[in-house]
Amino acid sequence: MATTPKAEELVAHARSLVPLLETRAARADQERRLDGDTVARMQQAGLFRVLQPRRWGGYEMDPQVFYRIQMTLAEGCMSTAWVYGVVAVHAWQLALYADRAQQDVWSENPAALICSSYMPRGRLRRVAGGFRLSGRWGFSSGIDHCEWAFLGALVSPESGEGAAEFRTFLVPRRDFTVHDVWDTIGLRGTGSQDVEVTDAFVPEYRTHRASDGAAGTSPGLELNTAPLYRLPFGQIFVRAVSTSSIGALAGALKHYRAWCAARVAVNDGSRSAEDPSAQLVAAETALAIDEMQLALMRNFDQMMTRLRMHETLTLDERIHYRTQSAAVPERCATLVNRLFYSSGAHGMYRDYPLTRFFLDINCGRTHAANNIHKIARNYGGVLLGLGNQDTFI
Repeated sequence: MATTPKAEELVAHARSLVPLLETRAARADQERRLDGDTVARMQQAGLFRVLQPRRWGGYEMDPQVFYRIQMTLAEGCMSTAWVYGVVAVHAWQLALYADRAQQDVWSENPAALICSSYMPRGRLRRVAGGFRLSGRWGFSSGIDHCEWAFLGALVSPESGEGAAEFRTFLVPRRDFTVHDVWDTIGLRGTGSQDVEVTDAFVPEYRTHRASDGAAGTSPGLELNTAPLYRLPFGQIFVRAVSTSSIGALAGALKHYRAWCAARVAVNDGSRSAEDPSAQLVAAETALAIDEMQLALMRNFDQMMTRLRMHETLTLDERIHYRTQSAAVPERCATLVNRLFYSSGAHGMYRDYPLTRFFLDINCGRTHAANNIHKIARNYGGVLLGLGNQDTFI
């Protein structure tokens, strides 16, 4: 078995890719997908193995390493970081499945990648040993580079009574079709296409109950016993779709600083670096990036400490962490908007690097898991004595 690299080495690999990602970002936007070589370089650096079980050649590292890598990649290209986040986190989720499902994916190719769409759009028919699955799902980021897909569906009780349960269905590429529909204003390089399945058989063992992911009772925990895999699914996934905004904001600030340092106004010869408004937004953005990173790492430090002590997270803690995650994209969008407007008319040009960060962060804000208004209202209600209405925690 190969030696597990140190976390600092993996983050350094990600850092070394940033200049390349910056040069490829425009092409990724134009082609509406990441370059295959970009994904291959991340694979060769071991970045997708951070959350994968050691028994399958992964590194089984704490989530803090995963998110540090994601933020670093986002400084060069948020689309790349977004794809990395939602694809790499699937190695963690596959570890929750029954061992037979893990063998289906990783026994022949431990580097196989999985895309997803958790929309509960699947249509199901129960059959012997599993289900027949059909449906069409949207927003499957990085699908062009993946051999398998996680697809969401609601499973009705066999008795016909009671509420339907959400499950994720693991489907091989031979069973789905990709529809080229991704033509957006931001996050264009994610290639988040539609995926369609027509009457494919999915065995029972290749399904995963959301209730098991929330309660820590997933079948994969029998073999994958590291505390990492006892994290609630809602905690690790929501950060996979919010954390790239922090890194992208850092990338935007880098370009804004360089622009202000060099710019001299044509009309009066004043320097942008001496503009009090520019100084203020630069300082506030730098402070916010630091604060959001600290909260992210603090939260997972606390969660991992509790899990190593075989303690469970309280409902209040989970709601608090969930709300902090959802707050990140809106905060980042507010700040990148200020940087954009502070750039004046120059920001309208597509070749101004900050413009891409402006578009990408604002598009990332629209993900359902980043709906801070809905999620914060639930948290506020709980703080005021009402019952929790959010099951994705």
